[in-house]
Amino acid sequence: MSTPILKLDRVSKAFGGIHALRQISFALEEGQIVALIGPNGAGKTTLVNLITGVHRASGGRIAFRGTDVTRQRPFQAARRGLTRTFQIVQPFPRMSVLENVAAGALFGGGHAGMDEAMAAAREQLEFTGLSDLADRPASALTLAARKRLELAKSLAMKPHLLMLDEVNAGLNSSEIDGALALIRSIARRGITILVIEHVMKVIFSLADRVLVLHHGELIADGVPSDIAGQQRVIEAYLGQKFARRIARAETNG
Repeated sequence: MSTPILKLDRVSKAFGGIHALRQISFALEEGQIVALIGPNGAGKTTLVNLITGVHRASGGRIAFRGTDVTRQRPFQAARRGLTRTFQIVQPFPRMSVLENVAAGALFGGGHAGMDEAMAAAREQLEFTGLSDLADRPASALTLAARKRLELAKSLAMKPHLLMLDEVNAGLNSSEIDGALALIRSIARRGITILVIEHVMKVIFSLADRVLVLHHGELIADGVPSDIAGQQRVIEAYLGQKFARRIARAETNG
């Protein structure tokens, strides 16, 4: 049996007397696209922050590709190929689009120098459809383009596991369709993806598996169609209206 790319064993996080996460355990296999969902304040971003070393777990163990990374720092996570995007996109505004991506390549991509980093950056700008904007300042980009820039920067860091924190937030329907196509293209490169998402269209058309957090606890883990029918998930997050819609879709084939 192969080693999971990521494994959490009873991971908890407390901020003072507030328990943000309690006894979280799950494993991700290579090549999966997994959605992490739950109400605001459920602990989704906190969980990603623990995995990437932004915060230190209060208890439990995190392993990446068989190595204990519970106490790693963010730069160590990046250099291991454990990368993430941020819910609030904040590129370096005075730097060009190309320079922003090259910075990611230098920080986590293991490139020998600036020439290699710039070449890697151009490759990812081509992949994400931003080549024509390479010389523009990042501050001049639309929200949709800034989201793609965040993806390009993360890809330049040579990820094995890419965590996307609400990458579709604020996008219109057409832009979400474009983002979905891009995420699928990333997955075809063999990169495992964990996506924090509120847009049900994204979750049920993209994810192989769904993890549901509520009040810092993992309350469900399964394929999207099964998750949609679980009463506890409906009560905590999806709502009866959405659950009925999914049920009708399943019945109608």
